Amino acid sequence: MASLNRLALRSLPTLAAAQQSLSTGAAAFSVGSFSRSSTHPLFIPSHISAHRQFNNHSVMRTYATTPSPQTPSGSDILASYSSDSHIGQNVAHAMEMLAKADAVCFDVDSTVIDEEGIDVLADTLGKGPEVTAWTTKAMNGNIKFEDALAARLAIIKPSKTDIANCLEKHPLRLSPGVDRLVEALHKRGTDVYLVSGGFRLMIEPVANVLGVSHDRIYANTITFDENGDYTGFDSNEPTSADQGKPKALTMIKEKYGYKTMVMVGDGATDAQAKPPADAFVGFGGVVARAAVKEKACWFVHDFETMIDIVNKNSK
Repeated sequence: MASLNRLALRSLPTLAAAQQSLSTGAAAFSVGSFSRSSTHPLFIPSHISAHRQFNNHSVMRTYATTPSPQTPSGSDILASYSSDSHIGQNVAHAMEMLAKADAVCFDVDSTVIDEEGIDVLADTLGKGPEVTAWTTKAMNGNIKFEDALAARLAIIKPSKTDIANCLEKHPLRLSPGVDRLVEALHKRGTDVYLVSGGFRLMIEPVANVLGVSHDRIYANTITFDENGDYTGFDSNEPTSADQGKPKALTMIKEKYGYKTMVMVGDGATDAQAKPPADAFVGFGGVVARAAVKEKACWFVHDFETMIDIVNKNSK
């Protein structure tokens, strides 16, 4: 635990109020061209740091939003862009849903960040190739997610110290543009969730950077004994099993009464989330998976057009 505190303090010198939440999950990130092995402190883009509020172990943003005209139709939105550059089963529908979404849920690994967190952790423990093979099977939909999760954790059995050392030595990197997309969604009053088959302990620092409160994280919880050694994972988390993401999104939608929800992700488990999501945007900026491209309403390789649609369509 001491190493976690030292890492958090070094990475967040001006964010003392976040220290307690980071004591359970060390944070180290770089964005864009920063190397994963960089020794730079936690990077927070200047255009979002001014809006940050730290309170009760989470990071929240508050914005004033103004009424806007009725959302244009999906066909009108699509027509404003070069149609040749957009692919998917129903691009116009996805664009319209994004334009008026009151909640957007993001997968984390290979979407919000540009790698698979569990693979990075496995690499630091000398188990990379074995774990990566299981990850590929799970993301392509060739095996039930719960089986792949259990198999990978059985291989690496990470302790709290292992995770802290991993985040210190190999800072996770945000995918280019995702910070601006989340910023744009927050600015117009759209709620953002991180719904992941990854580990809460590794995702909470990502949420801190993006300004997503910890109660909007739906992810897996690794369990430890009193010495911090691995004992297993919480099978009650909705994302710990196949069809977990539609279950998580259903819980979110029913709890908060959202009318329009969009799911963004790179894997087969993300595609499963429609429904209850009203649209699924497949992301291929890190790994372009054929099975995901076939199922996506709209398949993108970067976040630029999504950012533009959100900025042009306030709720």
